Amino acid sequence: MLTMGQAGAAAASLALLAALLPFMIIMLLLAIGMACIAFWIWMLVDCATKEPSAGNDKVIWILVIIFTHWIGALIYFFVRRPERKRLYGV
Repeated sequence: MLTMGQAGAAAASLALLAALLPFMIIMLLLAIGMACIAFWIWMLVDCATKEPSAGNDKVIWILVIIFTHWIGALIYFFVRRPERKRLYGV
């Protein structure tokens, strides 16, 4: 059984949590967004500096990464990058 003081303290801590929850969600989304931007820049630099210039592959991959943002960076990371490392060792 809760006493009157314990019930008031529980209600106050619940109100504090409810007040901080939107702030915590915004901070989490901000951190995820910053990680996506950092990954996008990393893949863009990786493609621009290490992709061989044979044909138009380099230009096409750079355009894919630029115009599709983090989704293009993920595609490059999982599809092209391992193939490039296997073929060229870079």
